[in-house]
Amino acid sequence: MMDASKELQVLHVDFLKQDNAVSHHTWEFQTSTPVFRRGQVFHLRLVLNQPLQSYHQLKLEFSTGPNPSIAKHTVVVLDLRTPSDHYNWQATLQNESGKEVTVAVTSSPNAILGKYQLNVKTGNHILKSEENILYLLFNPWCKEDMVFMPDEDERKEYILNDTGCHYVGAARSIKYKPWNFGQFEKNVLDCCISLLTESSLKPTDRRDPVLVCRAMCAMMSFEKGQGVLIGNWTGDYEGGTAPYKWTGSAPILQQYYNTKQAVCFGQCWVFAGILTTVLRALGIPARSVTGFDSAHDTERNLTVDTYVNENGEKITNMTHDSVWNFHVWTDAWMKRPDLPKGYDGWQAVDATPQERSQGVFCCGPSPLTAIRKGDIFIVYDTRFVFSEVNGDRLIWLVKMVNGQEELHVISMETTSIGKNISTKAVGQDRRRDITYEYKYPEGSSEERQVMDHAFLLLSSEREHRRPVKENFLHMSVQSDDVLLGNPVNFTVILKRKTAALQNVNILGSFELQLYTGKKVAKLCDLNKTSQIQGQVSEVTLTLDSKTYINSLAILDDEPVIRGFIIAEIVESKEIMASEVFMSFQYPEFSIELPNTGRIGQLLVCNCIFKNTLAIPLTDVKFSLESLGISSLQTSDHGTVQPGETIQSQIKCTPIKTGPKKFIVKLSSKQVKEINAQKIVLITK
Repeated sequence: MMDASKELQVLHVDFLKQDNAVSHHTWEFQTSTPVFRRGQVFHLRLVLNQPLQSYHQLKLEFSTGPNPSIAKHTVVVLDLRTPSDHYNWQATLQNESGKEVTVAVTSSPNAILGKYQLNVKTGNHILKSEENILYLLFNPWCKEDMVFMPDEDERKEYILNDTGCHYVGAARSIKYKPWNFGQFEKNVLDCCISLLTESSLKPTDRRDPVLVCRAMCAMMSFEKGQGVLIGNWTGDYEGGTAPYKWTGSAPILQQYYNTKQAVCFGQCWVFAGILTTVLRALGIPARSVTGFDSAHDTERNLTVDTYVNENGEKITNMTHDSVWNFHVWTDAWMKRPDLPKGYDGWQAVDATPQERSQGVFCCGPSPLTAIRKGDIFIVYDTRFVFSEVNGDRLIWLVKMVNGQEELHVISMETTSIGKNISTKAVGQDRRRDITYEYKYPEGSSEERQVMDHAFLLLSSEREHRRPVKENFLHMSVQSDDVLLGNPVNFTVILKRKTAALQNVNILGSFELQLYTGKKVAKLCDLNKTSQIQGQVSEVTLTLDSKTYINSLAILDDEPVIRGFIIAEIVESKEIMASEVFMSFQYPEFSIELPNTGRIGQLLVCNCIFKNTLAIPLTDVKFSLESLGISSLQTSDHGTVQPGETIQSQIKCTPIKTGPKKFIVKLSSKQVKEINAQKIVLITK
C-alpha cells in the first residue's frame, strides 16, 4: 500500500486575475466569486504538497446545478495528465514551478451558464472547498457563442455601459429619463446567478440565451411568491417606493437579493431597467426601448378597439384594449437556431406583466425581423408585440336608437400605433429612432402588405374597413408643449374633399389619466361650432388650467391629459374622431460640479432652480445619485413660490475611480421629476 504521506494532494487553488482585454471586463463585477465568460481561457494556480511527477493523477471537475452528474451533462471532468476535451471544455498544464502548477482552462462556447463548483482530484484525494466557486457567463466576444456581437462599440454600449436612460413622455414631447443599470455593482451579479437557480430552467437549458432570456423576463415580476418586483399602476404607493422615484436597477436587485422579498413598486420602465441590467450582467447584449402610443391588444385580433358614447367619453366596460402614452421594454441580441434562417439579431423581451405566455407573465424573445415582416406566429409572442407597435386602431361610436345600442366605426387609424420607437444611441447621450427596425414606414405599400400578411396568418378576414366618407378625408389633433399651470390648446386639423363653406360641431372630452390610459379624473367637456372653408382647416379648443390643477393633488404619478375629439359636419352629418395625449413641460435647473474629483475627497454639487411655473411647488427636494458614491444624497427645500429662485448644496464623497455619471433630480408634489446630469472623472 502506498504511503499516504507520498500521495499527491492539492492544498489550495487560486483563480488568477487577468486584465480586462483578456477577461472581457469580468473583474469589474463587485463580487468575491471569480467570474469568467464561456469560450474564454482562464488560469488556475494549484498549490501542491509536493512537486508534480509524471505518474501523479490530476483531474479538474466542474459541476453545476442540483445533484450534478456526468449523465445529466452537469459535470465536466478534465484530466491534466492526458490531452482532455470533455463537452468541448479543455485544460492544459501551462507551467510547473516546484510545488505550484498553473493550469489553463477553456470552457465550451456552449457551456451551461451559472454557478460552478470546482473539485480537484489527485488519486484518492479530492479538494472540495466552498472557496472554489466560479460564475460562468455568456460571451458576446466569442464568435461561437450564440450572443456574439461583432461590433466593439456596440459591445461597450450593450454589455459594459452601466449607465443610460429610458425615453418617456408622449410622442410629440419625448423626455429623457436617466437610469443607472449598475450591472457591476455589489451583489447584482450574485442576484442574477441566484435568479437563474430560482427560475424554472433546467441546468442544461441554461446553455441557451433564448430560454435564459425568457426565464429572466418571467422572474422580474412577482407572482405566486416568486419574482423581483411588484407592479403597481393604482397611483397609491403606500408601503413601497413610487415607481417614478427609482433611478437605477442596482438598489432593487440588491434589496431583493438581501431580503428574498419582492420589491415594491414598479412600472414598465422599471421592469425594463432591471431586465436590461440582468441580461447585461449575464452577458446578453441588451438595450432599453420605448414605443410611443403603444397598444395593448387584449383580444389578440391585431386591432385596438375603443368604444365611446355620443359625448366622446370612453365606455370602460366595452373598451378592453388600451393605448399607453409610452411603453418601455428590452431588446436582447442573440442567434435563433430554434427558428428558420433569418431571425437572428435583436429580440423584443417585455418584463412588464401584461399577458400570460405559456402560463407565466413574460413576453418574448420575439425577433424584430418577424415583427417587421408580420410573421406573427414566430415564437415567442410575436403577435402581441406586433399589435403593440403596428396594430390598426378602430374607434366605435355607441348610439342608443329606440332603446338599442348601435355600433358604428367612425374612425380607422392605421398610423397612430407605435410611434417614435426609441433607444439610446451607441456611445452617445442622444435618442436614436429605431422605428424602421420594427416596421416599414407608416402609409407605405410594404406596411399595408405586412398587415394583410398578418391577418392572413391569423386566418381572419378584416371585419371592418375604413369608413367611407363623402367629404371628410382625415382628422388629427395636435397639442402644444405647455408648462404645468398654463392653459392647453388643442388644434383640430380637418381635411376635406371640398373647399366649400360648412359648419362643424367639435366636441372634446378631457380627462386626467396615467400613462397607461387608466382614467384618474374627468376634467371637462368642451363644445364649439365653427365655420370652416378650404380643404384644410383648423379649430382650436382651449383647456383652462383651472380644470386640471386641483386634480393633480390626487395623482402620485406623472400627469397625462387625454383628449377625445369628435367632429361632425353639420350639413352632411359625417363624423370623425381622434384622440390626443399631452404631457407637461417643466422648467430646467442648473448644476455646478467640478470636472474631476478624487476618491475620499468631498465633492460639492451646487443646484440652482427658478420656479417659472404659475403655481407654487411644495415638498421640493433635490437628490444626487451616482455609481461613484456609496448612497443617495438628498436636500429638502419645502415650498418654492412662482418666480422664486432657490440654491442648494449637496455634498458627497466618491468611492470609485473612472468617469462617473452624477444624476441630480428635483422633485415635488406637483412636478414628479426634473433631471440634470454630468460626468465627473474620479481619480485616486
